[in-house]
Amino acid sequence: MDASCISYKDTGYFSPTVIDYIDDNADLKPFYSHRPDMNGFAELLKTKKVVADREILFQVLSEQYSRISDFGFPISDLVSQNLEQLKSSNTYTITTGHQLNIFAGPLYFIYKIATAIKLASQLKEQFPDKNFVPVYWMASEDHDFAEINYTTIGGKKVHWWYEASGATGRLNPDTIRQALNQYKGVLGMEQHAPELAAIVETAYTKFDKLADATRYMVDSLFGKYGLVIIDADDHRLKQQFAPIMAQDITEQNSFKNITATNEQLHALGIHIQVNPREINFFYLKEHLRERIVFEADTYKVLNAEISFTKEELLEEISNYPERFSPNVVMRPLYQECILPNIAYVGGGAEVVYWLELKSNFEHYKVDFPILILRNSGLVIRREYASKIAKMELSGADIFKTTDLIKNDWVRKHSQHNLSLTEEWRELSAIFERIKLRSFKIDTTLAPSAEAVQARLKKAIDNLEKKLVKAEKINYHNRLEQVDNIKADLFPKNSLQERNENFGLFYVKWGQNFIDELVRNFEPLDFKFTLLTEE
Repeated sequence: MDASCISYKDTGYFSPTVIDYIDDNADLKPFYSHRPDMNGFAELLKTKKVVADREILFQVLSEQYSRISDFGFPISDLVSQNLEQLKSSNTYTITTGHQLNIFAGPLYFIYKIATAIKLASQLKEQFPDKNFVPVYWMASEDHDFAEINYTTIGGKKVHWWYEASGATGRLNPDTIRQALNQYKGVLGMEQHAPELAAIVETAYTKFDKLADATRYMVDSLFGKYGLVIIDADDHRLKQQFAPIMAQDITEQNSFKNITATNEQLHALGIHIQVNPREINFFYLKEHLRERIVFEADTYKVLNAEISFTKEELLEEISNYPERFSPNVVMRPLYQECILPNIAYVGGGAEVVYWLELKSNFEHYKVDFPILILRNSGLVIRREYASKIAKMELSGADIFKTTDLIKNDWVRKHSQHNLSLTEEWRELSAIFERIKLRSFKIDTTLAPSAEAVQARLKKAIDNLEKKLVKAEKINYHNRLEQVDNIKADLFPKNSLQERNENFGLFYVKWGQNFIDELVRNFEPLDFKFTLLTEE
């Protein structure tokens, strides 16, 4: 693939806050630790304090991977090597996280992981005396099944119809057969389709937990790069976080800290992504993940007949920490407590909500990681690359609205001058003389002359639009190409990566598709990547 880049700002799809962050806007500096560049990493590595228990982390991950190898699917040598290296004090992780979307959900699921892998590799080159392990954090405790039970491939929605409750990572995928058959049907039988069909068939039929199914699938795609996949739904990992859980639930520190930060961000005109609750934990059991609330001196679990006094709650956390699940504002802190992590790779919304959290990290004396905006990409197949070239459109052009692309193209290629700018300049000069004459006759007539001028300007603008519209009809056949290009590359008028699954790209290019992502992504350049089939 041929790779080219444009700025995120030129795409029109990224928030002002994200643009300000990558542009080093001074207003945001109080809300993160170090800049997302090699100098920032050098500074963080000098002071980084790892609070994670590396030995426990190794034990848990080794056991989780054994659930794959016990089924006869060995893990790669590089994954095994990275697991061992996690025990070493000079090893750090580069983490990205995502829900357990079936069939790997939209493309950005894949892009997140590719970004983390590439960044880990670049850090190793920059700091050869240290090791950097890319990590995919499975959001296995998330309970919003409606957000993960479908994917769109080739414009077709594949849905896992099932009434689920509790943590999605614990779900048994034994009812996914209809969706699995639909997905494989869209893949077809050509090129690399049988290869991917075998991966998803094994993932969703050989394992009895969605977390293990997802681990197998993601490992099949990225294991060669040494990606380590973690399921943090574990008693031993939660034990390390138990003191913070107990303190935060009873003292509501995260609510106080993040609320204060959000007020500061709001004063800067920044849209708040998430708002903390008084208690930012769920109670987690089989088929149950419900909020904990404090009412009438009692800690209650919503929609359940479960309640605790303060003493009972503290005892429950001490004995069964795995029953307490952090929500979106506490999960990052949990992550940094159990991993030797120095960077988090996330999408635009994630980067913005992490900006809300630094004060809470400081309160609990946990180092804040460097925030990395994941790479974004647009895959352009050969047939559409040819159409774009014939239309003489630039990379930035294709991100404009369909009407704007057509209008600009017609103005550029028409044999007629469709602009009335020069004519309006002449009319404006005439009106200046009219206004001056009116003012001399009666000073109250000047506003009337200006009103006439404004109406005429509107009429001239409308006439110019009609000229362009008429010329667009003359170029109808050529302009249809724009509709085709936009429909394919921007499904539902949104970014391709937010809608389309990776499956058909894998069918076309196989593992080479993943390899090209890792090869062409540049995590610290902060550019939107256009990947064009040569």
